Amino acid sequence: MEILTELLKIIIPAGIVLYGMYLTVRTFLNKDFERRLVELKAKYIDVTLPLRLQAYERMALFLERISAPNLLMRLNDSELTAVQLQSILLEEIRSEFAHNFSQQVYMSDEAWEKIRTAMDNMVAMINDSASEVAPDEPGIKLAKAIVSNIIAQNDDITGNALKFLKAEVRNFL
Repeated sequence: MEILTELLKIIIPAGIVLYGMYLTVRTFLNKDFERRLVELKAKYIDVTLPLRLQAYERMALFLERISAPNLLMRLNDSELTAVQLQSILLEEIRSEFAHNFSQQVYMSDEAWEKIRTAMDNMVAMINDSASEVAPDEPGIKLAKAIVSNIIAQNDDITGNALKFLKAEVRNFL
């Protein structure tokens, strides 16, 4: 019986010390894991933030390039008919969009949807304006119809999406 009490006198304090060491090591390892996780997240941000900002920048440029005034200034040629100008405008929008399609990977779903909506609305505006003009009339008449419809709608088709993109970028910084 005496041996058992002597053994318990040794085992119980040793067990308590061992348990204390276990808790200390576990706490140390958890803190080290959390520190490494924070470092990994910081590296991730260092790599992805520039890519995300570049995607938003490219899509802002896309929205500016497909805005009616910019499209018409860049592509309007006095020798084009209305149907030719319509075709060139639509092709330019689709080409610009296809060129930047991969940027959606770095953007929020809501931002990408706003960009697609702006593009679709611009295409619809061009098509609606083209239906008001005879196909063989000069392209300048189509350009005037597009500008008139935009003024009549009093809605900045690409501007709303651009404002949304700017707000999202401000949230990153």
